Amino acid sequence: MVEIQKKYKLKVNKFGFINSTGFISLYARECSRFFVVWAQTLLSPLVSSLLFLSVLSLALGNERGDVLGHTFIVFLAPGLIIQSMMLQSFSHSSSSLMISKMQGNIIDILYAPLSSLEVSISIVLAAVTRSIIIGIVSTLVFFLIVDIKITNLFYTFYSAFFGSFFIGSLGFVTGLWATKFDHTATITNFIITPLAFLSGVFYTIDRLPSIFQTISYYNPFFHIINIFRFGFLGVSDGEILFGMIYLPLLSFIAWLVAYSLYKNGYKIKT
Repeated sequence: MVEIQKKYKLKVNKFGFINSTGFISLYARECSRFFVVWAQTLLSPLVSSLLFLSVLSLALGNERGDVLGHTFIVFLAPGLIIQSMMLQSFSHSSSSLMISKMQGNIIDILYAPLSSLEVSISIVLAAVTRSIIIGIVSTLVFFLIVDIKITNLFYTFYSAFFGSFFIGSLGFVTGLWATKFDHTATITNFIITPLAFLSGVFYTIDRLPSIFQTISYYNPFFHIINIFRFGFLGVSDGEILFGMIYLPLLSFIAWLVAYSLYKNGYKIKT
């Protein structure tokens, strides 16, 4: 028995506390998912944002007065960028898990020497990566056609990271729950997209009735957009400090729910 224990080193985790090799491999695999089809995952959101900008610029550009001390188009541009980033973050993590379940290859992750912590963080961070790459590309293109500039990179990155992490975690939960594309489309069309459009992308919330202003103030998308826009324009539509506390808290709660559901095998078929 002693010889067997020495030979096989029973109960010894050769990967240590964290399987960094497996974590990085899964993260790289997730990133490769959107790089392989880059025209669909990276260029398509940019084209959509440019179409929004073009249509609204032609329809309202010269007739709409200044907003927060800037022209309407300048006010609109950062909102379109961060809105596109959030939608793509949700799309990545939700589709990753749902497609893996539908194709049956989620078993590769379940049987890999990866903890629930490592799996959940790697997939969500890949969603964040996709979101930030889209944000960088969109910002560079918008620089060429709109008179905007980043006045404070810290606020811009802060909003992009925690916003993407929060939405990516929600996507992770949705991917666990969904068993077909209709399920993710339902969450996207009836929850994510309405929250994004009702968060001050196209207007300031002071134009809303007081009750809707209060509701918007607790809408996570509002704070994501508000802080991101503040990083560009240097002016805000709400309390920046509250948003900077609110977003990390929501991000942690959303990830904790995602981690707990995955750890307990919620709707995962093996």
